[in-house]
Amino acid sequence: MSNDAFHLTSHDVRAQEFQRVLRGYDPVQVEEFKQRMAEEIDRLVRDRVQLDERVKGMSDQLKSYRDRERAMNDALVHAQQLRTDSQTQADRERELALREVQAEAEAIRVEARTEAESLMVDSRAEQQRLAHGNEMVRRQYAAYLATYRQLLERQLQELESLGGENIETATEAMQQHAYRRQA
Repeated sequence: MSNDAFHLTSHDVRAQEFQRVLRGYDPVQVEEFKQRMAEEIDRLVRDRVQLDERVKGMSDQLKSYRDRERAMNDALVHAQQLRTDSQTQADRERELALREVQAEAEAIRVEARTEAESLMVDSRAEQQRLAHGNEMVRRQYAAYLATYRQLLERQLQELESLGGENIETATEAMQQHAYRRQA
């Protein structure tokens, strides 16, 4: 046998001729055996072709599954990275918004304090102005009363010098008039 026997095909089996010898094998049996061998080889070759096709299909399917798995892993890693990036961005935006709100609150507080201090200064100035005005009005009123009293006393003295009878009546009238003016 040569190395070609390992690559035996059904045609090789059918084409194989044996030398006839006396007391050899029965030629009919040999031909039947060759025919069965050729058919079995044909069947095995068909089975092998089918199995090769199935193996190729499964290999392609396995490659497709591996590609899908790789794509899914890449998508998962990308999704995790995106989630991490989104969380980081949200944290940054939250911190920025918080700082902006705090700065705005501080500005409002400073503005309110400044306005309150300004109002306090204005109200103290207004209070001092009103107190000074009240004091001026009191002094003027006191001066007016003193002047009016002096006037009444002079008129009373003139009446006393003119005659004494109606002095009491005139005095009472002037006092009533003075009281009404004070009230």
